[in-house]
Amino acid sequence: MKQAIDAFLLGFPALFSIVNPLSGALIFHQVTAGRSTRDRAHLARLVGFYALIVMMVALWAGSYVLAFFGITLAALRVAGGLVVAMTAWGLLNAPEKREAQKQEQAGTPVVSDDIALFPLTIPITTGPGTIAVAVALGAGHPRLFAGLGWFFLGMTAAAAALAVLTWALYRSADRLTVLMGPTGSRTVTRLAAFLLLCIGVQILITGVEDVLGPLLAARPAP
Repeated sequence: MKQAIDAFLLGFPALFSIVNPLSGALIFHQVTAGRSTRDRAHLARLVGFYALIVMMVALWAGSYVLAFFGITLAALRVAGGLVVAMTAWGLLNAPEKREAQKQEQAGTPVVSDDIALFPLTIPITTGPGTIAVAVALGAGHPRLFAGLGWFFLGMTAAAAALAVLTWALYRSADRLTVLMGPTGSRTVTRLAAFLLLCIGVQILITGVEDVLGPLLAARPAP
């Protein structure tokens, strides 16, 4: 049980920081402003469901895809840590620019009337950054008889909790827009970006340890 709790406490903050459903809810409100309350509630439910599927696929199939292409876990952690840290740094220094890019993507006209999958889920809610973080988290799973089941349970619970939270916040986007306002949104974005920066650095440190550890261990004693 402790392993499941540890996995949840690792996965939920990491995914929450990159998904940032609070600022996403404000964009959701703007994109769906011309729709009825019932339609917005339906879209919020679909986005939460699609986001869960994206995170689950990245968590549990991403590492096997990497293995197919011959990419090691250490390489993933180094590259993923750099990408996450750089993304967080940019978001920390210019959150307004990042949100403007998301809004521009959301405003791109689509042929289908259903915008739940694209662009509301991908790339606005669970974009490339979310997928990279989820793959990095899932690739760090223990072996089959070393707590894999508890790890799977904890990470799945983290993804499910974030999907439910995303649905709830998107459904309440109208009230959040009034309560938070532009200043509150920027504050939340910066706090989440700082946490994400710390997570990216930690992933990078773990990857560097994976690379240098065997090399240092193989050095002959003086």
